[in-house]
Amino acid sequence: MNYQDINAEAITSWIEEGWEWGTPISHEEYIRAVSGDWKVVLTPTKPVPKEWFGELKGKKILGLAAGGGQQMPIFAALGAECTVLDYTPKQLDAERLVSEREGYSIRIVRADMTKPLPFEDEEFDLIFHPVSNCYVEEVEPIFKECARVLRKGGVLLGGFDNGINYLVNDDEEKIARGLPFNPIKNPDNAKELDFMEWGVQFSHTAEEQLGGQLKAGLVITDIYEDTNGSGRLHELNIPTFWATRAVKPMQ
Repeated sequence: MNYQDINAEAITSWIEEGWEWGTPISHEEYIRAVSGDWKVVLTPTKPVPKEWFGELKGKKILGLAAGGGQQMPIFAALGAECTVLDYTPKQLDAERLVSEREGYSIRIVRADMTKPLPFEDEEFDLIFHPVSNCYVEEVEPIFKECARVLRKGGVLLGGFDNGINYLVNDDEEKIARGLPFNPIKNPDNAKELDFMEWGVQFSHTAEEQLGGQLKAGLVITDIYEDTNGSGRLHELNIPTFWATRAVKPMQ
């Protein structure tokens, strides 16, 4: 079993236990979005600034590793033409459930984002990519594929773990390990993770995640930080996530 399959099984068990990122929005939330009252997140707590999106009506949006029935229904309610790609079937089931309940169309694709994306060049106006790179060993190829499938002037909105969570122990009281955290290459990291409970996770540097977008030819136009939303690091206001807005140049 490859690590992506292990992660899909782990995420499935989280959803069955009520994982917040696998719980689809309610009918009431969808109706509020139709009337213009909405927010979405790329990271645990901070809503994405609405100016990062621009006008969404008629835009072609790809939700990359964004299953769960949380953000794509909002974009559909705002008039966007939506596609969602995820590797965990239960996350895609949630997308199907909401779309059938609310009566909108969405293209649902099960695929591995570490492989070439199954889309045409310059197919999308916007890619929405919430925190998920922490379950992928190599991230730079993902940014290259995002740049390929974005039209010129298109926007990539991404959320990223900055690595601090992998430094600390479970109580977030002390530094417990160094970086990078890579259980495939580091046996000590592998011993610390129950893969079927926590999935196979990886830390990534700013060079990989921010520099990777730049190497792919994208231009980062804005960034903000966020915390875990709970726990000691959150209480100390220590940022553990970044969110970025990047644009594919017109030339």
